[in-house]
Amino acid sequence: MHIDGLHPAPFRALRYAPGRVSGVAAVTSPPYDVVVRPDGLRQLRSSEPHNIVHLTLPGNGGHGEGPARARATLREWLRDGVLLRDPEPALYVYEQQGHGRSQRGVIATVPVTDPEAGVVLPHEDVMSEVVTERAALLRATGTDLEPLLLTYPGEPGPEAPGGPTAAVIDRAVASPPLTDIRTDDGMRHRLWALTEPADHARIRADLSRCRALIADGHHRWAAYRRLRDETPPRVGSTTDSPRRWGLVLLVDSTRHPLEVRAIHRVLPDLPIDRALASAGAAFRTAPALPLSEAMALLLDAPGPALVLSDGRPAGSTAEPTAHLVDRPAPEVLATRVPGDRPEAWRLLDATVLHEVLLPVVWKVPDSAESIRYLHDQDSALAAAARAGGTAVLMRPVAERTVRELAEQGVTMPRKSTSFGPKPATGLVLRPLWAEG
Repeated sequence: MHIDGLHPAPFRALRYAPGRVSGVAAVTSPPYDVVVRPDGLRQLRSSEPHNIVHLTLPGNGGHGEGPARARATLREWLRDGVLLRDPEPALYVYEQQGHGRSQRGVIATVPVTDPEAGVVLPHEDVMSEVVTERAALLRATGTDLEPLLLTYPGEPGPEAPGGPTAAVIDRAVASPPLTDIRTDDGMRHRLWALTEPADHARIRADLSRCRALIADGHHRWAAYRRLRDETPPRVGSTTDSPRRWGLVLLVDSTRHPLEVRAIHRVLPDLPIDRALASAGAAFRTAPALPLSEAMALLLDAPGPALVLSDGRPAGSTAEPTAHLVDRPAPEVLATRVPGDRPEAWRLLDATVLHEVLLPVVWKVPDSAESIRYLHDQDSALAAAARAGGTAVLMRPVAERTVRELAEQGVTMPRKSTSFGPKPATGLVLRPLWAEG
């Protein structure tokens, strides 16, 4: 099947039965890769026995016991009526509100395509071990457990700013929602089901012209591709295997511009004194400053730059100190950063970090044990302090730069950006078994 656009399709979702859990808000979680602090994961697991992390983060990575445990848990919940399948195929309108932001989109399935097709555009590299882990979980549970976040540029239309899809969304949110909850982070989440075939057709026709950027979920999309490749097309059938489609939230970035945040690194085996001494041979390393001052300098730095800190010990209220590292020697960039990429890529902070500092200057192995990725600055500082290592604090990349590189087929280093708000996990699951 030739795919020239998104072609979103409805599906029969699995959703929590409110009467079988303490509350729908209590069983949701952030996406699996945002639940990074052990205390946060323990809280979610213990707060409600049916919290979605028992499926998305079952333990032991993606190997052996973890996926098998998730499969057994899912079967138990289905048997006990904790999760129920909606009676009709639907597209789901999803709204998030809070902290001065409002975002609406459509949860749907879309055909899983390769980057070369130019329909769903990745902008970051992935870690193969994480893809293997996510694919094993998909394979074991037979379920898409959480939607990816895709953004597309909507166009003005005669019915509503954003065109036909926006018009359908605006009409839907005027009716009572299926779900209306507020999570602990202060965000309100509302969900509506679009079951009319006419609405499905209007949205499909509108978005069939669109390409989308993967804002969040590169590893899950790569896992979708693995399952697709294991599932050949159905010869002579008018329907394709559910494993050749993926669960996504589609957001019009023209109507709802996303917030782009940085993802920080923690190098537990690299003390900050050694990090600064090594970096000083090829970069300018500034004297220690209060963290807030160093971060302000980082935001204004004209070229590749980052901030290093040894963190904030547990229980401390004092502001940590930090060092701005910037102005890499031109000859270092010329010899260590590949010259066959656009200048915007070669001068990214993450490019210089992953091409020069980590492998060459600091000789840090490219492994999960040696490099930790944390979305929250305070968590990164605390992790560095616990380990006696170094927190590498990053600044966000402009969304325009992300999209322009993706449209050129150029991917940024892994974990270069964090787009948000991200969809809550646990509101909508998608079974990969037959619709019957």
